[in-house]
Amino acid sequence: MRELVIHCDEGIAEDISDFLLDRGALSVSVEDADRDTDAEVPLYGEPGMELLAHAWQRNHVIALLDDETNTETLLLSLAVEFGEDEYIVSSLTEVEDKDWVRVTQTQFDPMKLGDRIWIVPSWHMTSHDVLQIRQNPDNLVIQLDPGMAFGTGSHATTRLCAEWLEQHPLKGKSVLDYGCGSGILSIIASKLNAAEVVGIDIDSQSVDTARNNALINHCQAYYGLPDELPEGRFDVVVANILANPLKALAPLLCNRVRPGGSLVLSGILEGQYEQMIDFYRPWIHLDVWQADEGWVCLHGTIEAEKSEA
Repeated sequence: MRELVIHCDEGIAEDISDFLLDRGALSVSVEDADRDTDAEVPLYGEPGMELLAHAWQRNHVIALLDDETNTETLLLSLAVEFGEDEYIVSSLTEVEDKDWVRVTQTQFDPMKLGDRIWIVPSWHMTSHDVLQIRQNPDNLVIQLDPGMAFGTGSHATTRLCAEWLEQHPLKGKSVLDYGCGSGILSIIASKLNAAEVVGIDIDSQSVDTARNNALINHCQAYYGLPDELPEGRFDVVVANILANPLKALAPLLCNRVRPGGSLVLSGILEGQYEQMIDFYRPWIHLDVWQADEGWVCLHGTIEAEKSEA
């Protein structure tokens, strides 16, 4: 089995993907070539906003090929179809044939967030260590498998939000998790006795995943797409996304926090937080709550005179 990585611009990423699938690729994915850098560009959409592109400006098209694929013929066909000047073959490497399910599972162990939140993959739920963890009634054990939606607790942005939720009383309060992904933050809020929990995501698959995760963890929460966001304001609004969508969502997020309520923003790089604070200033005064691995979590309180902005 081999992995082919092609670097190309946005105009042909989808066409190259289709080309490779038509010629027998086992799978094809497209990633931002600037992923995990300051130049990363998130793709997102909101009601009334047109998604301006179907790919990033600089893309990595990643194809998995079986051993029977003649890669020399495939690359020649690719050059004829698109022209060699339109893309770069970044790499063609052998991929070891393994039991990938088992390999993947060994990479995910129970993970502690904050003082008492434990994120546990399903295959560890009956392990001796997890049974020991569950014996402490103060521990919050959440079953969550890595998979179809962002949010397993391993990323610093998620940890920051989880720790903020843990350190602020939520009993009896309402919480909006905007950009809920796997539902991890909304499930944590529910486990911390929030009275009302809502999770919103632009991706319907993430919404379905979050609903299923909440059901598995016996949590009451409502999940939906942006146009399904219930009316009203919340005591806490948390958004773990990225800088650009956080800017686009500023009016919506701030106006969904009730006066005296808290806004928590994560997904912001250390080099971006000052600009984010300035951007949100018309609605709310934000401060740095904590930083972790180059990421910053901001929080602030909506004052009564700002609530109608």
